Amino acid sequence: MSFSESDLWKYLNDPRDKQPNAKWLGEVYSLALTKELREAIAAQLGLLAQEGWSTLKSLSKKFGSQPELIHAAGMCHQKEARDWLLKLLEEQQEVNIVVLKALACWGASIPNNLLSKILNQPALDIRLAGLELLSFKAHQLSDNDLLKLTKTLLDDFRDPIVINTIKILQRRDGVAVCHVLHSIAQEGSEATAQSAIMALGSIGTMISHGKLIKLGQQLPPGKRLNLVNKQLQHQYRFL
Repeated sequence: MSFSESDLWKYLNDPRDKQPNAKWLGEVYSLALTKELREAIAAQLGLLAQEGWSTLKSLSKKFGSQPELIHAAGMCHQKEARDWLLKLLEEQQEVNIVVLKALACWGASIPNNLLSKILNQPALDIRLAGLELLSFKAHQLSDNDLLKLTKTLLDDFRDPIVINTIKILQRRDGVAVCHVLHSIAQEGSEATAQSAIMALGSIGTMISHGKLIKLGQQLPPGKRLNLVNKQLQHQYRFL
């Protein structure tokens, strides 16, 4: 039985109708449909967990790794779907942003070598997606491993990448991390320097406090110095 696109939209969106099951969704999915409709069908499959993944797996074998199927695989939260996404990522010569976003909630499962490959890609969207994965993985890494993975990112000329990296580093309170933040506060752009100063303030240890005091002695008058003094005023435990 064939359906027009308007009929399919009606079945998908009409709350009075019973939600379509995975089998039916798999039968009506076709590359001949509009992109928006394929995405809507795949999203419904993603919401059906294990049942949806079984159908998504069959569709990917039949139609290939279509973006909407990849996205839906991430939505279904199945371990087998995660392994499929990781395999796609490892096999692709160029990192696929759609796969990265689908893997977002499984960042802790990404092997270090694969994560390093992602973070060293030059594209802005790839690096930001890689940082989202790293935010789930960071608790498994030592300070040295974390700094090694993020060195290229901290040297990036684009503020959003450096700032998002700082947000991950500020969860740590080690000497090496505080030293890196101190350097950014001195040498980074205005936006990244301010982010590094606030990160040192949020860490709130003797080491980070010492770095703020040092910055207060080193920085010339201006916004950075004003922010350092403000952060020092908030360090009540050291007053």
